[in-house]
Parts: sequence; C-alpha cells; structure tokens
Amino acid sequence: MSSHDATLEFDYESPSRAELVAASVAREIGEIDDDRSRTTLERDGARVYIEIDADDVIALRAALNTWFSLVDVAERTADAGFVVLEPDQ
Repeated sequence: MSSHDATLEFDYESPSRAELVAASVAREIGEIDDDRSRTTLERDGARVYIEIDADDVIALRAALNTWFSLVDVAERTADAGFVVLEPDQ
C-alpha cells in the first residue's frame, strides 16, 4: 500500500486542449512507473488529473518531477503548434 500520494490538476482553456495534452502524456502511463510508484491519468472536460501513488517520499518527488516535465513539454509543443496553425493570434 502506498504511503505517499499527490494529485496534479491542470486546467486548460478548452476540452480539446486538455485532450491534446492528456493524449500526449498518457502514453507514458505504465512505461515510467516502477515498483515504488504508480500513476493514473484522467480528463474531465478542460481539466486533466494525474494521480501519483508512491511508496516513499523520494519516489513521489521523482515521479512529480517527471510528470511536471512531461506536461510542460506537451503544453509547449501544443503552443508551438498553435502558433504555426494560427500565426495571426
């Protein structure tokens, strides 16, 4: 049983943006988990939830750093794509 957990909540301007980010990072679920931490991802409209359960605080910190980085890359990539598709905005 996990002794440490965290839920990350990301709000976006639209459900389609949340879906894009969620789909971008969802492929990592199960791939980067180890025997000390597990992650789940859910999307509800324009909100994305990432829940991390870890056996110890060190594993929780490592998982948090990883997921924040993955979401940041997905958001920046989506922003870059938006600029290319909508250059006047």
